[in-house]
Amino acid sequence: MIKPAMIKPAIPAIPAAPRPLSRRAFLGDCAALSAIPLLAGLPVSAFAAGSDRLKIGLVGCGGRGIGAVRDCIAAEPSVQLWALGDIFADRVEAARDDFSNGRKDKNGKITRPPLSKDNYKAAPDREFTGFDAYKGVINSGIDIVILATPPGFRPPHMEAAINAGVHVFAEKPVAVDPAGARRVIAIGELAKQKRLAIGTGTQRRHTNSFQAVMQRVRDGAIGEVTGGQCYWLGGGLWHRGRKPEWTEMEYQIRNWYYFNWLCGDHIVEQHIHNIDVINWAFDGPPVKALGMGGRQWRTGPEYGEIWDHFAVEFEYANGARVASYCRHTKGAASREGERVTGTLGNAEPKRGSITGKNAWTFEGEINKGMVQEHADLIASIREGEPINDARRIAESTLTAIMGRMSAYTGRELSWTWVLNASKLDLTPPAYAFGDAPPVNIAVPGETPLV
Repeated sequence: MIKPAMIKPAIPAIPAAPRPLSRRAFLGDCAALSAIPLLAGLPVSAFAAGSDRLKIGLVGCGGRGIGAVRDCIAAEPSVQLWALGDIFADRVEAARDDFSNGRKDKNGKITRPPLSKDNYKAAPDREFTGFDAYKGVINSGIDIVILATPPGFRPPHMEAAINAGVHVFAEKPVAVDPAGARRVIAIGELAKQKRLAIGTGTQRRHTNSFQAVMQRVRDGAIGEVTGGQCYWLGGGLWHRGRKPEWTEMEYQIRNWYYFNWLCGDHIVEQHIHNIDVINWAFDGPPVKALGMGGRQWRTGPEYGEIWDHFAVEFEYANGARVASYCRHTKGAASREGERVTGTLGNAEPKRGSITGKNAWTFEGEINKGMVQEHADLIASIREGEPINDARRIAESTLTAIMGRMSAYTGRELSWTWVLNASKLDLTPPAYAFGDAPPVNIAVPGETPLV
């Protein structure tokens, strides 16, 4: 029987977001924190010695959440899935069925085997539904929570986990507006104090071919980095329709990709992968953005308020400019990847190659980054040196948000203003079934900059 999450005591307020740090200062602070002895009274992982099983909980039981659990178990076979949570009971039931019985194709061939009894330990009293389901999962006795809901829920869920002393794996992106990105940066600082890990679903950062290319970029193989391009050009997406018994809030959450308070638009939800690689190459976010785009193919009301194409120019601190393109258009050409341009050649991380004076190609076996990201998170917990990706993923998320805001308003935006001054906060007045935030389709030159 699925039960609503119990109401827990109010979550303490997170400290205000800190003023932005320089790279050198931020890395120095990280080094200093790692040298501080563990403080009495702060949560410390019981698994530093690597002798006990880790219990994980899943919040967000859609396809990505199910996949993340399976990736986590592939990374560490001793992990136990302890609790499940989702706003909707049918999603919890579908996840339970997937984990318990596996999946077969129409010919009866097993496409996903069931989890073993050693891995699947979720029980009816640890299945939670409703808007507070995350609280039930986080307080069920787990060590790590996997957060795979629509990204608009990510900041409060991350905050609740860190306040409860639970390690976090957060799917990307981690916010849909500047207010949420600042909140995640502050959550990351709190996690450092509490010696808790925050890992994120940026699998390219954990893929050995990407890492090898980026190391060569760092070592000067393409010379001075002078620009680049990144792309996610694809076709249409799913839509789950509308049922007469659904309230507007349920309809929007069921079709979350088409509403900015939940998704952030596809430049944020999807193209962040490519934007994060570009930020990786430049060792930080851009200093400004100028974007454009619109709705040309997805024009009906069923597509909410998101656009179907964006083109953004990001400028980085050394003056280099990067062209960023993302598009959803059925029947059009597809392209996905990144290219980093330098004075001596180009790097294409997805291809595992460098061209030009120091031409090179990755020739080893490429690992599975979506599994490795969990392996790296768990290893850091067991070793007592928890990784903390909060600021980095918040910066990449905010880079994408800045591109969206520039395109929506038609204004050139600076990183400093978006990070520190923008008041845009898409959080709904209440998390409850009933009314939902209004649909506002942006019109460049008319949509206000907030």
